Amino acid sequence: MIAFEEAQRIILEHINLLGAEQVGLTDALNRIVAEDQTATFSIPTTDNSSMDGYAFGYGSSPDGCYTVCGYVPAGIVLDEAVPPGCAVRIMTGATIPPGCDTVAPLEDVLQDGEQIHIQSGLPAGAYIRRRGEDVRQGDVVISSGTLIRPQEIAMLAAMGMHRIAVYRRAKVAVLATGDELLPPGSDLLPGQQYDSNSYALAAQLLEAGAEPVLLGIAGDDPAAVREKIMAGLDADMLLISGGVSVGDRDVVRQVITELGGRIHFWRVNIKPGKPLAFATLHGKPLFALPGNPVSTMVTFELFVRPALLKFMGHRRVLRSTMHALLEYSAKNSETRHQFAGCKVSERDGVYYASLTGSQSSGRLSVLTKGNGLAHLLPGTTYKQGESVNVILLDRSFELGAWG
Repeated sequence: MIAFEEAQRIILEHINLLGAEQVGLTDALNRIVAEDQTATFSIPTTDNSSMDGYAFGYGSSPDGCYTVCGYVPAGIVLDEAVPPGCAVRIMTGATIPPGCDTVAPLEDVLQDGEQIHIQSGLPAGAYIRRRGEDVRQGDVVISSGTLIRPQEIAMLAAMGMHRIAVYRRAKVAVLATGDELLPPGSDLLPGQQYDSNSYALAAQLLEAGAEPVLLGIAGDDPAAVREKIMAGLDADMLLISGGVSVGDRDVVRQVITELGGRIHFWRVNIKPGKPLAFATLHGKPLFALPGNPVSTMVTFELFVRPALLKFMGHRRVLRSTMHALLEYSAKNSETRHQFAGCKVSERDGVYYASLTGSQSSGRLSVLTKGNGLAHLLPGTTYKQGESVNVILLDRSFELGAWG
């Protein structure tokens, strides 16, 4: 067995970036920018008003009284200079006309017919957004490698861009193996069970931003496994669950080798998920994951997801972690690192974690009842209230309740 950290290192060393593609802005959300995005003009393009009010030349009327001599709505540029002692009505976003350097908001102005009086205390240059104060022409506004959020899409649109180069979404083939498996929706026969791994992996892939391609189920037969693997080589990555341990009918590693694949490691010093293999086949990364459903999902989180995110251009590829205080005592008597399902909560600014019962790798409720994985070190006993490191699978517990 190799160490957990060594397995992650080997995997990430063998992952190269996918190519880029041009997509529309509405398709760019949660994608990674492939090229620096440089501003071709300044934002704002001109000095403009941040309020509805009156624009005037500061100090051009000693008594603060000005004659209204024009109107500047947004989208209209007034070329003629405003004479000293005059002011123009101006709308939010409208370009400041020549001769003006200050805006008085409507609520700070006393008006009498065509005359206005600016109340004292208004500083020179007030309520003007300066040209380029947000973005200057030539600035790299969004760097390559940036995750595109709604605010980045807003900035791209403000720069006039309607398409952008982003790294491709990975297409990932998913195969489940096992004579005992049936697809959901079919009649359950004695001794058989439904294939949950394919759908769990598909959901995890979608959540990470990839495109799953379900290959279905292959029985524990080398020819059947070989046929399905070959069908999946059109994808960018392959995930296989089951058939990777040491049983008589665990044939996945054999088939990978026969097809010319290179297995970089097999078995990792973790629980659950020890029988994990990482290989490259025809230049494609291939993960052979354990068949027990909790093991499948945990090894995806620890190894596949970081590789997938790097594949698609992400610079930050690991889940966020936190220190939480254990609600109850816990013990890892194994010589392996254990990643135990746990539920994280927050009270008065302090995070707490409680394990989700018996950590059998066949109990999906280990994960459905929680939102994190507590990293329990080998041969370690943890007392109630002791701190433990937790990998967060989601932060829904931090959302405020309605009503």
